[in-house]
Amino acid sequence: MSAMSSPIAPMIAPSILSADFANLAAEADAVSGPGPSRADWLHVDVMDAHFVPNLTLGLPVVESLLKATDIPLDCHLMIDDPGRWAPPYAEAGAYNVTFHAEATDDPVAVAKDIRAAGGKAGLALKPGTALEPYLAILRDFDTLLVMSVEPGFGGQKFMPEVLDKVREIRTIVDAGELRLLVEIDGGIHDGTIAEAAEAGVDCFVAGSAVYGPADAGAAVAALREKATAARVHAH
Repeated sequence: MSAMSSPIAPMIAPSILSADFANLAAEADAVSGPGPSRADWLHVDVMDAHFVPNLTLGLPVVESLLKATDIPLDCHLMIDDPGRWAPPYAEAGAYNVTFHAEATDDPVAVAKDIRAAGGKAGLALKPGTALEPYLAILRDFDTLLVMSVEPGFGGQKFMPEVLDKVREIRTIVDAGELRLLVEIDGGIHDGTIAEAAEAGVDCFVAGSAVYGPADAGAAVAALREKATAARVHAH
């Protein structure tokens, strides 16, 4: 398989950070329809007002959401001390639990605890964090989340320079050296998703691009179509 291609069909993970917090069950239902309008994951941003300057939601909301939807939850923990706080999300039933490389001195230990609790383990990198120091430990992870904005707030402008990290990891994965899903989060919409898809992203987190339009399911389908077309065009 050539570089910058993926065997995985483009995945769309709507971010509930842009949804109506008073109606999260309905917002999840809005992207649970049939076919291409159905979200692959529901992306849940957990912020603690320490690691990032924002406070969102935590485990009780995730537990409630798990009862309200059958879409797998993709929990992105922008928090300090993930060793303490990450495994309970997997225990609760979150499908994928991602924490930040910058938040811990022992990311492998955290990943092992997440996996032991029944979840997939993801490693997130801020835009300014280099990939190279973490290449040796990525075999302990299921997902690499490349941040394309500074973590903390939705609605920020996409930073295309992070796609160099995506291209690098895509080449390594395609060479068979790693089994890893490549995810991107930040500023993804119909004007940026093609560029990210061409670089080799598997899973696209989109907030306002999904929950801004009147029909969230149609927005999911449109983003998926754009990513699929871009991937085809890249070849």
